[in-house]
Amino acid sequence: MGMAPTEVRVAAGAGGEIVAGATAVMPSADWRPATLLIYVPAPLYLRDGEYLLEDQACNGLRRWTENFERLIVVIPVAPGEPPKSWVPLRAAVGEAMDRIEVVPVPDAFRPDRFLRELPRTVPTLRAAIGKADYLGFALGGLFGDWGAVGAILAHRMGLPFYVWTDRVESEVVRRSMSSGPLKRRLQAFLYHRPMAMLERYLIRRAALGLFHGRETFETYAPFSPQPQLVHDIHLKKADQITAEVLAAKQAGVVQGPIRICYVGRADQMKGPLDWIEVLRRLAARGVDFRAVWLGDGADLPAMRDLVGKAGLSGQVDLPGFVTDRGRIMRELRDSHVMMFCHKTPESPRCLIEALAAGTPIVGYDSAYPQDLIAENGGGSLVPLNDIGALAADMERLARDRAALSDLVGRAARDGALFDDETVFHHRAELIRAYLPRARPFGMADEAR
Repeated sequence: MGMAPTEVRVAAGAGGEIVAGATAVMPSADWRPATLLIYVPAPLYLRDGEYLLEDQACNGLRRWTENFERLIVVIPVAPGEPPKSWVPLRAAVGEAMDRIEVVPVPDAFRPDRFLRELPRTVPTLRAAIGKADYLGFALGGLFGDWGAVGAILAHRMGLPFYVWTDRVESEVVRRSMSSGPLKRRLQAFLYHRPMAMLERYLIRRAALGLFHGRETFETYAPFSPQPQLVHDIHLKKADQITAEVLAAKQAGVVQGPIRICYVGRADQMKGPLDWIEVLRRLAARGVDFRAVWLGDGADLPAMRDLVGKAGLSGQVDLPGFVTDRGRIMRELRDSHVMMFCHKTPESPRCLIEALAAGTPIVGYDSAYPQDLIAENGGGSLVPLNDIGALAADMERLARDRAALSDLVGRAARDGALFDDETVFHHRAELIRAYLPRARPFGMADEAR
């Protein structure tokens, strides 16, 4: 089952080391030039001869180039029009693009398309793998998961690699069997077991497992020879709430309606209908609140319908997708609570973003939020799917503003550990510390 899990909690020590309780990964003495290959599942779009990519993924590429001399990015290219948050890749990444090689692969999530594209794509993956010093593959699917294909190829080539995942994808799929369209439920029934088998097969063969959030860490660590708990966040240090703004926020929460937010997809796995039901119960109990959910998704029409039927239109704002990052950060800082109803084992970044804004996280219990607030208690958790308990907890905070003010301060202390520079450097140090190089020092790309 692999060696005992090694947990590394993100925090910068006085000497720059990354501290994990009593465990530390010191900055590597080996800073010789190295090329990192990663598979990024966020799709590229090609428009007018220019690649477009999701803005946070662009930030991730910039952060990787701060830690490695060169970057090879294997990434699927999707047809059609890009989502609103996709931006021109070169403009977003800047000068660092000169040290990034993009290796496009086809978008092939349908079984027939995947089987058709597989023979043409394998040589592309092999060639890219042969040019890298360190190999990393994101996992998260079955058909069309080029990260899994790349990991299988690396294993067959006898090369060490790491795997990365930010949620237990097979379990997310399994839980979708209970609701939604018949086609999706049937697909979930057929896919979830093979997905779980593939995940475990690759994790066992990876030299290093980087698992985002305790939920994924606890699930996958028993199968990994070298499991590491990491976090993935794109907040800048400047995005974290300042002491002055925090003091004003703590003073401001003592009066007026309690302000509630959520940022994310209006999708079944996020529990959006539970979220609305909690608000309905708060209103029925006479709690004065204002709530906003920033995000689009399949369940957004149903959310709006429930808000209208409950007579909450004056208290609940559901604007849909918001591209303005500044507005999102303002909503997080202005809110008193981020209320969440996550139903699947995943590690949503929005909870970290809320804590960094001094906004307590209040919602359904699981290992991921438990870990985020373990140090200072910057939130409150209730049993999974217990709408009544969540409504009662929210009512408690709405009526006890001293407790809410204290919780705001605790949330800010929990969120102070997280920023993109720290977490990407942390992962780079783990790769250097625990992942053997895929090729000897000094071996030129063209030599392989």
